[in-house]
Amino acid sequence: MTEESREPRAGATAADQPAVRILANLRELVEDPRVSRGARWTLSEPGRQLDANLIHLRPGQRVDTHTEPDLDVLLVTVAGAGTVGTPDGLRSLAEGNLVWLPHGSTRNITAGVDGLSYLTVHRRRPGLQIKKRPEH
Repeated sequence: MTEESREPRAGATAADQPAVRILANLRELVEDPRVSRGARWTLSEPGRQLDANLIHLRPGQRVDTHTEPDLDVLLVTVAGAGTVGTPDGLRSLAEGNLVWLPHGSTRNITAGVDGLSYLTVHRRRPGLQIKKRPEH
């Protein structure tokens, strides 16, 4: 990216540019008792290039072993503790950890005794598309 590409284009006004906004307070979302498990927040801004989710697992709850074939994922532990299981063994998760889950990696996530809240961020998945059936 060149320096010129970072500059607003000539004649552009503030209304022409995407707005920088604070979307949520993660601490408040984690402490919200109305959502006991699952997604507490999902990035849903139109035109975005990323997907992000704040996930809460109750004590002992687990995300089953799976492999993400296409996307690298960053996982940030926001509250609680747990483990991420990999073919190489368990890795402890504690508040403030930043974990890279490369595409093609196999993993599972298990919440500890106090539960686990974590934020995942990855490139946006393309929307589902209906494809025309090939003619025979």
